[in-house]
Amino acid sequence: MYNILIGGQAGQGMDTLSILLEKILKRKGLYIFSNKDYMSRVRGGHNFIQIRFGTEPIHSHHPNLDVIIALNKDTVDLHKERLNDNGVIICDESLDIENPRVIKIPMNKLARDIGNAKVFGSVAMGACLKLFGLSFNKVKEVFDEKFEKETSNSNYKAFEKGYELLEQNFNIDENLTDNNLLINSNQAIALGALAGGLDFYSAYPMTPSTSIMTYLSQKQNDAKIVVEQAEDEIAAINMAIGGSYAGARSMTGTSGGGFSLMTEALGLAGVTETPLVVVDVQRPGPATGLPTRTEQSDLSFVLTASHGEMPRMVLAVRNPEDAFYQTVRALNIADKYQMLVIILNDQYMADVTQTVETFDLSKVTVDRYLSDVSDYEPFEYKRYEPSESGISKRIIPGKYENQVVLADSDEHNKYGHITESSEVRISMMDKRMKRLDLLKNEIQEPEYFGVDEPEILLVGWGSMYGPLKEATSLLNKENKKIGTLVFGDLYPLPTKLLNKYSDSVKTIVNVEQNYTGQLSKLIRQETGIGCDKSILKYDGRQLSGYEIYKKMKGEVL
Repeated sequence: MYNILIGGQAGQGMDTLSILLEKILKRKGLYIFSNKDYMSRVRGGHNFIQIRFGTEPIHSHHPNLDVIIALNKDTVDLHKERLNDNGVIICDESLDIENPRVIKIPMNKLARDIGNAKVFGSVAMGACLKLFGLSFNKVKEVFDEKFEKETSNSNYKAFEKGYELLEQNFNIDENLTDNNLLINSNQAIALGALAGGLDFYSAYPMTPSTSIMTYLSQKQNDAKIVVEQAEDEIAAINMAIGGSYAGARSMTGTSGGGFSLMTEALGLAGVTETPLVVVDVQRPGPATGLPTRTEQSDLSFVLTASHGEMPRMVLAVRNPEDAFYQTVRALNIADKYQMLVIILNDQYMADVTQTVETFDLSKVTVDRYLSDVSDYEPFEYKRYEPSESGISKRIIPGKYENQVVLADSDEHNKYGHITESSEVRISMMDKRMKRLDLLKNEIQEPEYFGVDEPEILLVGWGSMYGPLKEATSLLNKENKKIGTLVFGDLYPLPTKLLNKYSDSVKTIVNVEQNYTGQLSKLIRQETGIGCDKSILKYDGRQLSGYEIYKKMKGEVL
């Protein structure tokens, strides 16, 4: 596997360069794992993108680098120590840098000679592909898809010029069989929502959740859905609740600060038994925190968000493929149990671009779970009528003549009329909370990987999937006898595999992106099982598989 870093200031064109390079490498049949590190500013600062690629699936980023494409001097100063022994730095000849690993090329001059100063990045891209001995195949078609004809031709000329400047330094075989998707988890959530029958999405832009709304808005005409940018997060969730009440399969998304604003409305969805899916793409808090960084610090919050008690399901996406299928599942579960389902993602997964297998639509079903009340007497429909399952008949308002669908934030009786009866209150609470028992038939066990009889068990959730998968493989190559459980479903907490392995291992280590070990606390709360050690990170940067491997060897083994 190889690792390229593109670094510079915000506004220097790193995103365009990385998008083009990722697509070209992907079209050559290579596996991609690209992650971003960017500041909360439009111009200036230091941003970088790492593109890891190879001939086998990749699950995590890695600190070591083979090539640095430096758009400014700071990039060299900050990252030169991360280069492998035969690694090189590509930069423009104008930069005042003295380093034996630096290869200066006339990026800006060649771009100006071509007649388009903005194509300097394609000069660097051509030089970079030559270093790896990769051909011109697929380059022009990627440019043609991205740009208008004249701009595409300019970029291709720049690529050719850059390709001529260097000699091959690395070896990798390209395979022009390309059957994978190149996607991030926010895009996968959006696609999962469309496949899952989404009708209405309302949200307010908040990094790093905004790209879900952006993607859906671009597809809304073709998909025949409605996407509404609300004035704030309070309006967004109330719109989604209203849409769901009216029969539209509805969803909203935000990040931690926006989710905080939504908490009262979560209770409204709960007491009115309105199906609702809410996506929380986590970032570090409290308050504004680090808007463009990553963390897994909202778990404890979302488990009890909103006052009072109500049933909910909480799940986390582990990679883009998982994000697609889990979003479909979340929409179905919300509809089936007439309840709130919260999907947890985070900035790391939202911005990681990864190759995954093409989604299998034969695995997708859309179930609406609406009822027939045609045999009811006029005006006798009981929206909250107790039933053996605890789930009342749900109809779309206006579908049946002379039937009214009442909804109110107060406690209510079976018709939906406000009540303060203690007997009715108990009946309604029992009915709603019974769904937690029903959900036990729906929850999925965490994914296990590692040796058959581990001595050490690692536990993690969500975006820790890829790093833990890589770390487990590295450790077991050294005969460390490691097993790992990575949770997707978090509440109700699945416990079968956890109980199985906790009975036999010597040590349990929780690995999380937060300060307090929130999964560890949840496991102890639900099972009494305690974790013996923790690997925690909360500086806004994601743990890599290699970092976990090093910490395990230095602090646990």
